[in-house]
Amino acid sequence: MSAEALESKIGDLFDYVQERCLWQFSSRTWDRQANIDGVLAKAADLFLGRSPSRESPEDKLHCAEASVLVSDCRERYPWTGSVDETEVLTLMEGLKSRLVDIAITQSKNRELNHHLY
Repeated sequence: MSAEALESKIGDLFDYVQERCLWQFSSRTWDRQANIDGVLAKAADLFLGRSPSRESPEDKLHCAEASVLVSDCRERYPWTGSVDETEVLTLMEGLKSRLVDIAITQSKNRELNHHLY
């Protein structure tokens, strides 16, 4: 896949998440990071036809969010039906990088890292 095609696909996924997913906007940095990591790891499993772990309550939450994400993306973006493992992992890493940059690194919300919270 070309770099341009990869960026376009990551852009599609990013736009969807920004528009439809609230899990990226938890109230603390560590919560945001855990949700981004957890949901995208479960989404990668689901895109690849694997059964993600549902052992803890957090796993169950991430699975539920990832299920909606994957289902909607398969419906909206036909190309998601033909991605291989390497491509899925690359897409999820690119998406994670963008989400962390926007929701954590560049966030102007001072409460994310406030020591009293």
